[in-house]
Amino acid sequence: MSSSKKAICLLSGGLDSSTCLALARRLGFECYALSFDYGQRHKFELEAAARVAAHFGAARHMVTKISLDAFGGSALTADIAVPKSRSADEMGHGIPITYVPARNTIFLSFALAWAEVQESSDIFIGVNALDYSGYPDCRPEYIEAYERMANLATRAGVEGVTRLKIHTPLLRLTKGGIVKLARELEVPFSLTHSCYDPDSEGRPCGECDACLLRRKGFEEAGIEDR
Repeated sequence: MSSSKKAICLLSGGLDSSTCLALARRLGFECYALSFDYGQRHKFELEAAARVAAHFGAARHMVTKISLDAFGGSALTADIAVPKSRSADEMGHGIPITYVPARNTIFLSFALAWAEVQESSDIFIGVNALDYSGYPDCRPEYIEAYERMANLATRAGVEGVTRLKIHTPLLRLTKGGIVKLARELEVPFSLTHSCYDPDSEGRPCGECDACLLRRKGFEEAGIEDR
């Protein structure tokens, strides 16, 4: 497979990123999965990421350790309670405390570096601008701005060797739409992990925003979540 068909796929182990990886594979890309151990409380997601990467035959799965918990400022990286049992209206307004400052900017920067080394012009990220929890770095204008910057910031872009494309196939899908797409792509739901606040054995809490949005998606799609 030529280098032009390589793709860097950001993979958290959740439903959205797993669906992105499955789609990249369906489109014929040789996938290089990239996950982060960033000091998150829900580190069980990394085990899920490894399972999903193996299932879809990623050419490589890299887990990079960065210490975003050194800065804190988020319920995912500091000793701050994860919000529970919020209504859809509450989740649809404001930026929640589970937002990790600059997380997608940092993750995309690592993906950009790996893409340039791999001579890849394609990055996949599972951001969503409809059923999302108010994160500013999941908006289409953010992705567009980052892509413009990326093509100014790399040797490959400046020399015209390649033009980077950030693929966001889930950007305008509802959560139910994502679940339906995942089923079409034969994503094994049981391998994925979405909870922000799992117990010591990795079992989901069922009440955090991530759990509630996942449940909403499966209910909308009329599909059982195994």
